[in-house]
Amino acid sequence: MATLAAAAARQAANSLRLSSSRTAGQASTLIQRRGLAGAADHHGPPKVNCWSDPMSPSKWKEEHFVIVSLSGWGLLIFSGYKFFTGGKGKKEEKLVEASH
Repeated sequence: MATLAAAAARQAANSLRLSSSRTAGQASTLIQRRGLAGAADHHGPPKVNCWSDPMSPSKWKEEHFVIVSLSGWGLLIFSGYKFFTGGKGKKEEKLVEASH
């Protein structure tokens, strides 16, 4: 909270200093603009869920593509490990007790 107040105070001081020392035309060129603020402005076709169009990964939403890709790589690595190690797991022998 204190850093937010300090940032606002700094910005106010800078704008006062700029407006008092220069003309409005010169001051507007020195104020920072948020160049990447238009993140909601979409370019290109809208993205869809991976289950809506499973055969077109280029149309998927980014987070769906990441989840599907990581799951696929995990499955590939795990199945390759199981294939090359013979699928052997730790097996314990069960002792059969004879009933009296």
